[in-house]
Amino acid sequence: MTHPFELSQEIELEATPEQVWDAIATGPGVDSWFMGRNEFGTSVGGPVSLTMLGHTEHATITAYEPGNRLATRTPEAPDGRFSAFEYLIEGRGGGTTVLRLVQSGVLGDDWETEFEAMKAGWPIYLVTLKEYLAHFNGRTPSVTTVFRPGAGGPDDVWKIVTDSLGVTPDVGEGDGVRLPDGSAGVVYYANLPANLGVRTDQGLYRFIHSGSERGDALVLGHQNFAGRDEQAAWEAWMAERFG
Repeated sequence: MTHPFELSQEIELEATPEQVWDAIATGPGVDSWFMGRNEFGTSVGGPVSLTMLGHTEHATITAYEPGNRLATRTPEAPDGRFSAFEYLIEGRGGGTTVLRLVQSGVLGDDWETEFEAMKAGWPIYLVTLKEYLAHFNGRTPSVTTVFRPGAGGPDDVWKIVTDSLGVTPDVGEGDGVRLPDGSAGVVYYANLPANLGVRTDQGLYRFIHSGSERGDALVLGHQNFAGRDEQAAWEAWMAERFG
């Protein structure tokens, strides 16, 4: 049975409304903090697409007010499922901006699990947006996405990830880590034992545990802003660590 839902998130960003707009309403901007490869039209009725792991999801722009509001909606599935996004931008004093995200629509049979996964997952993406605007604004990344189904439960996955980064499972925000290639980084987001975000001087790296009735998975979503393609290296890391 399907079920309607609505989820709201809000974050204050050290950026102007124009900079926030570029980060949420253009393909290169969204590539810099979200997942996969993204493309955006420039008017109401224009196309939106997200391509990741060989699959492309399509949507349509339903509101397009540069610097103020962006809304999109996916097509409705035969059973009524769809997803709509609305981004509301509000400039504040001192060069800051508040971004409010509202996601709504209709979920499928496993709607409670899907809703909780979205609720738990959005914060790391929004904090990654904040890190992008603060440290890499305007730069285009090389994007890495790796998905490993059957990775294990959150505690087991967290232990493997933190061991690989040279830290203990109680790692927290502000702690130093070292990526497998030797790059030094700092933790900018830690939600034990599910999601971890690391910033280096060249990029943003996310390790996300995703659990559902279909099983547990580990998702890597990385952006390197020095132009280095790291897809093969992280695929090799995933194969080595998770078999």
